[in-house]
Order: sequence, then C-alpha cells, then structure tokens
Amino acid sequence: MNNTDKLAVLIDADNAQPSIVDDLLTEIANYGVASVKRIYGDWTLPGLKGWKDVLLQHSIQPVQQFAYTKGKNATDSAMIIDAMDLLYTDKFNGFCIVSSDSDFTKLASRIRETGLLVYGFGEQKTPSAFVSACDKFIYTEVLRAKTDESQAITKKSSSELKQDTKLVSLLRNAVEASSDESGWSQLAPVGGNIAKQAPDFDPRNYGYRKLGELVVAVKLFELEERQVGDGNSKTLYVRDKRKK
Repeated sequence: MNNTDKLAVLIDADNAQPSIVDDLLTEIANYGVASVKRIYGDWTLPGLKGWKDVLLQHSIQPVQQFAYTKGKNATDSAMIIDAMDLLYTDKFNGFCIVSSDSDFTKLASRIRETGLLVYGFGEQKTPSAFVSACDKFIYTEVLRAKTDESQAITKKSSSELKQDTKLVSLLRNAVEASSDESGWSQLAPVGGNIAKQAPDFDPRNYGYRKLGELVVAVKLFELEERQVGDGNSKTLYVRDKRKK
C-alpha cells in the first residue's frame, strides 16, 4: 500500500448510499489517489436523485446504464466492462469497488491476478465470497459511524473480545507468525499478517480506531514501546502473554 498509488474508484449506485461518499473518499485517500471516479446506475430512476449534489461536489463521473430487462442488473455489467478496459490501460496500481453485490467477486479476483490491489467497500451483508476476493474490505457502516452518531459502533469490552474466538485466534496467529525467538513482534507486521488472513479485518469493526488499541483491550498480549534508530522514533512491540 502506497498513498501515491493511482486508483480507479468504481461505485455501484444501486448498492451504495450518497451519505458515505465524503468518508469513502477520505478512506480511499489512505490507500492512494483516486485518479478515476465513476458511478454507475440508471439515472432516469427517481431512487438515484439523491446522488446529484454529491457527484458534483466530488467530481464523480456518472455513467448512465439503462435497465434493459427486468431482473437483470445491467449496471453490474457496465461496471465490469469499464473495469477491464481500465485494467488494460496499465495506468493504475489498484481498484476500489464500492458495492455489496457478490457479482463483483470474479472481477476482484481477475484484477488481483494481474498483481494489482483491490479495495472493496460494502455493507456488512456483503457475501463473504466478494469480501475474500479483495485485498482489503471496509464495511461502510464504519464510514457512516464517523459522521453519524446514531450509526456509531459500540466499543466491545475486554470480556466480549476474549470470547470472540475468531478474533483471538486471528491475533495470536498473526503475532506468532511475525515474532522473533523471544516471542516479540513489531505491531506493523502483525497488522500486515492479519490483512492477508482476513481482508475485512478492521479494529473499527470492534469500536477501536487502531490495531494497538484493540490489542490492548483484548488483554491477552503484552505491549512494549521501544526506541529505534537514533532514539527519536518509537515502535510498538507485542507478545502473547502465554509466551512468558
């Protein structure tokens, strides 16, 4: 991940809400530059009128796709065709696919086969197949929570986190895989290992802003801040308490 990477942002208007766009683009800026921003839908339908002001404000290009047949999603097909056209230009380092639709699973897999990164954005109802096909998947509930207090994600307590066997196993495996002989590991490689195991992992899903805060809250790990290099910078190290 490099925040100078050129990214193509493709949004499925039928499966996204205008209210997330501000925070969506802020989140995307953490991963790179949104060189292309396109959104697909049948703009003759009244249900998409709420997008107009948002598109103008953020210079997102609307792509018109009429629904030729009832029951068939022509918008998805248009997105997929455009994505492949953009892929073959060799101008991008990655793609951001904004949808909760499993129809984009094959597209995400195909893009990754070329060595490019795929960032997915969708609701928690998104099928696991699409989530797993992405390098990283961010749930839009997390984005809405940043600006809408009514959507805030409840911070899970230490006891709740400990009872989450999937989370505990994920953290322990990542620490073990990244550790030295003494069991200590820098937190950054731990985060990288987690991302490879679970594309949808995000501390914000549990109510914590950063991985370090979540690890502290679990209370199953030791954390130690160490000075590195010339002593002006510090790095956080973590170790499973069972390794004592």
